[in-house]
Amino acid sequence: MDKLFKGGKIVTATSIYKADVAVTGEKITLIGQNIKPDAETEVIDCRGKYVLPGAIDAHTHLAMPFGGTISTDDYETGTRSAACGGTTTVFDFALQDFGETFPDTVKRRDAIAAPQAVVDYSFHIGVKDLSDGIEDTMKDAVAMGVPSFKVFMVYDFGVTDGIFYRVLEKSKEVGALVAVHAENNEMVNYLTQKYIDEKKTSAWYHYMSRPEFVEGEADERAIQWAKNSGAALYIVHLANKQGMDAVTKARDEGYPIFAETCPQYLHFTRDVYKRPDGRNFVCSPPMKDKASQDALWAGIRRGDIQTVATDHCPFKKSEKNWGKKDFRLIPNGCAGIENMYPYMLSEANRGRISFSKAVELCSTNVAKIFGLAGKKGAIECGLDADIVVYDPKKNVTITNKEMHGATDHTVWEGVRVKGYPQAVFSRGNLVYKDGKFLGSKGAGRFVKCDPIKLTSPDLTGSK
Repeated sequence: MDKLFKGGKIVTATSIYKADVAVTGEKITLIGQNIKPDAETEVIDCRGKYVLPGAIDAHTHLAMPFGGTISTDDYETGTRSAACGGTTTVFDFALQDFGETFPDTVKRRDAIAAPQAVVDYSFHIGVKDLSDGIEDTMKDAVAMGVPSFKVFMVYDFGVTDGIFYRVLEKSKEVGALVAVHAENNEMVNYLTQKYIDEKKTSAWYHYMSRPEFVEGEADERAIQWAKNSGAALYIVHLANKQGMDAVTKARDEGYPIFAETCPQYLHFTRDVYKRPDGRNFVCSPPMKDKASQDALWAGIRRGDIQTVATDHCPFKKSEKNWGKKDFRLIPNGCAGIENMYPYMLSEANRGRISFSKAVELCSTNVAKIFGLAGKKGAIECGLDADIVVYDPKKNVTITNKEMHGATDHTVWEGVRVKGYPQAVFSRGNLVYKDGKFLGSKGAGRFVKCDPIKLTSPDLTGSK
């Protein structure tokens, strides 16, 4: 064995137990009590620490063109930031160009990611165009190891309900999963113009143009299309009570509806848009009211929210400032890729959820839903040695100067977290320790995902 993680408490999605973990090469090869190291084995002292699987962030936008600029973090700085927060695999959205086949979309983005990424990565494909038989290339993308497709119900590249439904139908044939950004585009456009005409232009009116019902109605409509098509559906960045209620109802009826939320919706409410720096919090969907936040936490505890991801899409303060006098000009997105796992583990450390629930939400369920089970997402023999050594006694106040991305501010500034990752390993290689990034550019690999066949809301035993 090359490394031995000794004396820690292993956290799985279902239990916590004390054991040693042996790593040979890039894989976990042995888990047991009182494992004796070989003469050349590196021993990592984990006494008083938790040993966790690396997080898998299922929702990032790295080097993404949006709002007249490009998101601040590229594949190097974004994955570096991820590593330093205990996230060892990221899924980025590869947005299809009009007329482009889905395999070509993947190849185009992978050519950028491969030489930069410091931890492992995969893709979801953002669907824009199904003309000229392009939808038939979904199966080719699945064969390449990218079996997840996202449709947007908003923005100028959003799809019609008809195209959305066609993607759902095709997903059943080819072993794919459809994700959706659900907001009512017509209502967003109407309300935006209404407030502009009334000369109400502050960041608060970004929220007012996309309030709870604008997202909730679209969630309900998306679920209705999925139910009628017989396809599974994954709702990204769920942020509102109406949508949460619709997810719960569909799952109770036995439909394979899955929901993701983000740490910013669990920690902040719409009140941030009243702050002088409220434009820095502008993202879509926006943070909502306290009732929605409470509903999300309740959904997590019930198991009706399966994953937590970041929607990491940061922009510089100077770019956010474009919208000082017109909220329409604020690039939408916030940083969070380095903060997700520490925040959720902190909430576990404080007793709001269990440590097992945090691992389930941030790692194990993501692997199960997106075709990585048996490769990542757990501390198990045969899986990649993506391992986080977590110190529950180390308290940290988040400041942007201590983060490792390329962004010049963070919405998490001043937030205190209880406990923090001490060391992070990606496929057995140390990439972070005690505040310092120790990985290398280009060390991350593209990870092929298995075809996805989710037929019930129960993830037990599923890939």
